[in-house]
Amino acid sequence: MIQRADPDTCCELFAESYEISNLPEMREVERDVLGCDYGGTSWTTKAQAERIVDALDLGPAARLLDVGAGSGWPALYVAERCGCEVTLVDLPLSALTMAQRRARRDGIDSRVNIVAGRGDALPFVDASFAAISHSDVLCCLPAKSAMLGECRRVAVAGSDMHFSVISVAPRLSAAGRRRAVDVGPPFVDSPQPYREMLAGSGWRPVERRDVTGEYRQSLGLLLRGLSRSRALRDALGKEAVTEALRHRQDQVEAIDAGLLVREVFLATAV
Repeated sequence: MIQRADPDTCCELFAESYEISNLPEMREVERDVLGCDYGGTSWTTKAQAERIVDALDLGPAARLLDVGAGSGWPALYVAERCGCEVTLVDLPLSALTMAQRRARRDGIDSRVNIVAGRGDALPFVDASFAAISHSDVLCCLPAKSAMLGECRRVAVAGSDMHFSVISVAPRLSAAGRRRAVDVGPPFVDSPQPYREMLAGSGWRPVERRDVTGEYRQSLGLLLRGLSRSRALRDALGKEAVTEALRHRQDQVEAIDAGLLVREVFLATAV
């Protein structure tokens, strides 16, 4: 199972997923699901990206760090929307190359810095950024507390961090928890609630929103797009599309059973 893979293997898997998401047929599905076509792997919709701008009070003078930025969604959209400077950090070079091309195409490359690096060992000096974001990254990273600690280290005191994450629902039976871990993102299981991890990493939780319903809706749209796209079956092969459909259907059923949730947090550096 992917959930028991090591971080390096997961990085390779994500690099492969970015190559797939760059296919024109997959971009078409992405537009239906999220309202964008950046080739991203998070579940942030266009409406949710707009909320990042408001939550972090971003404007032209802001310097935003997006951790686990991948191909640039939603950070590049946020930068284009509000005029801020943004630094993208991640490891799959293929994804960062996609982000660089997109920034150039959108005419914002002068305000975009792209850096290869790990979320749990950020290559920046202390107190470098006044705003931080990451989208569905912690559920794909085993060193969750380390990443939150690194985000705090590079954040200016009093600055805000906005992030989304898919989690195992609380108070499940042992069987329910195993099922959630089996079908969720690679490292969906968390050693403690995110509110507690935030507090232990130098962050004060300000807001938590449950966006599981929106996540469920996006999965439904993805299932519909995958099942209807003959072009995607031709590009990837029928077996690969069938496996993707099975995996996403398992996630839908886990959400409907109350096993998986998606949350959005806003926290302040203390």
